[in-house]
Amino acid sequence: LNKEQPLEMVPTFLGAHEVPDNYRDNRPAYIQLVIEEMIPEVSRRKLAKYCDVFCETGVFSVEESRQILLAGKRNGLQIRMHADELSSSGGAELAADLAAVTADHLIKVSDEGIRAMAEKQVIPVLLPATTFFLRKNAYAPADKMRAAGCRMAIATDFNPGSSMTQNMQLVWTISALKLGMLPGELLWASTLIPALSLNLGQQVGSIEIGKQGDLLLLDIPNLEYLAYHMGINHVAVTLKKGEVVFRKC
Repeated sequence: LNKEQPLEMVPTFLGAHEVPDNYRDNRPAYIQLVIEEMIPEVSRRKLAKYCDVFCETGVFSVEESRQILLAGKRNGLQIRMHADELSSSGGAELAADLAAVTADHLIKVSDEGIRAMAEKQVIPVLLPATTFFLRKNAYAPADKMRAAGCRMAIATDFNPGSSMTQNMQLVWTISALKLGMLPGELLWASTLIPALSLNLGQQVGSIEIGKQGDLLLLDIPNLEYLAYHMGINHVAVTLKKGEVVFRKC
């Protein structure tokens, strides 16, 4: 995909998102398959830079997640996690214990998990469009993460099952209304902090001499307007490595 279009894709292996139907009666066999066959092959073929797991009650337990993520580490992959989306299952604490780069969702994260992530500099990736799409009332506690000193990122979680949107401008609006995030905070959370989480902070994420010139020109009177005036595309021009790849007619 990186060869077919100008955007840079950073692949993550998420073989442990769910146990397939044909392994429902033999979970250990599927976990063994992921650890002993999938992860080594992904690493050997350089198909991904990160290994992820859905650590959640009823999906993969903390101990199962630990085994899978440690296998990823042994095979040269860095760690990301889906954690504490549906219940406070200890995912954030595991992310901190294993020095994961990021932990996603975190709707039900514990106070202890937040403190542990802040201490180990795990980046919480908040996905409020998923909560909105699923018509849930509880959102990730961004205020507690801010108070603890976490560097938060936001993302769309684009997928056909729980967040059918690629629109980061919509995510800005939901983050402002439901997470209480401020415009400057949202700017950091959608630019430099995600870049740092992908080990791309020296190339993209901010406007600095020496970086590659990935820029958006927005047709708005001020930064607050991006979340305030919702439902339309405010992007006038998109530049990738200094070249115009989109211009609004």
